[in-house]
Amino acid sequence: MNTWLGRHAGRMRARQPLFGLEIDALAMDEVLVRARRAVLDHQRFLVGVVNAAKIVNMRKDEMLRDSLLEADVLLADGQSVVWASHLLGHPLPERIAGIDLFERLLEFADRQNQSVYFLGARPDVLGRLVEQVGTRFPGLRIAGARDGYFTPEQADDVARDIAASHADMLFLGITSPKKEIFLARFGDTLDVPILHGVGGSFDIMAGVTRRAPRTWQLLGCEWAFRLLQEPRRLLSRYFSTNTAFIALTVRERIHPTASYSPSRLAAGTEPTDG
Repeated sequence: MNTWLGRHAGRMRARQPLFGLEIDALAMDEVLVRARRAVLDHQRFLVGVVNAAKIVNMRKDEMLRDSLLEADVLLADGQSVVWASHLLGHPLPERIAGIDLFERLLEFADRQNQSVYFLGARPDVLGRLVEQVGTRFPGLRIAGARDGYFTPEQADDVARDIAASHADMLFLGITSPKKEIFLARFGDTLDVPILHGVGGSFDIMAGVTRRAPRTWQLLGCEWAFRLLQEPRRLLSRYFSTNTAFIALTVRERIHPTASYSPSRLAAGTEPTDG
């Protein structure tokens, strides 16, 4: 393992300044190098991901923005962000979808007999996820699982349960910005090396929802596949967000946003649903 890490470490790239953030210009294998090293050294590796919606929303949402600035690695989870990076002259090598990183980390945990904790989703979805993971990755250990439907008063207990599990990886199937806020508040107290908010990936891995076919993913049209599945819920959201992101990209081309500095962490706020 150490030989493999050393062979790839020299390929690490710098961060790229985009939309006021510093986004890591890394390929999937390079992210996994850092994640594996964090597990071996038992050091925090907080994964942050951005897409068009987050870049639009963070401009008005300080808690969301601060949670992204807190990440140890910040990745482009949206193909539109990768396309914009090339247009703006700060190219990112590829999109790193949260669910793809989720699966690759589970594969690593499976091979190395690492332990994982799942937080989020409805109880029935979480149960199906645990069943699927146990079947697909029998070598990993499930240190714990908790659905995302807990009250603000219960958040401290949830954090203590995670810390007591001594998990090597924590995956949060909680919607943004709730998962970023939870990690910003409790991340340093959990004593879990890998911290990765995976959004709706629990639903996909549990078999509740379908992911776009590989061809759609390669074309950067995964969002369109989701839109076809839930047009009433997503049409207005996608239209407003995508339009705003295009406008931001044009403006960024003319007047780049100065790098953000943390204003405040999201203390006192935590998720209450999945």
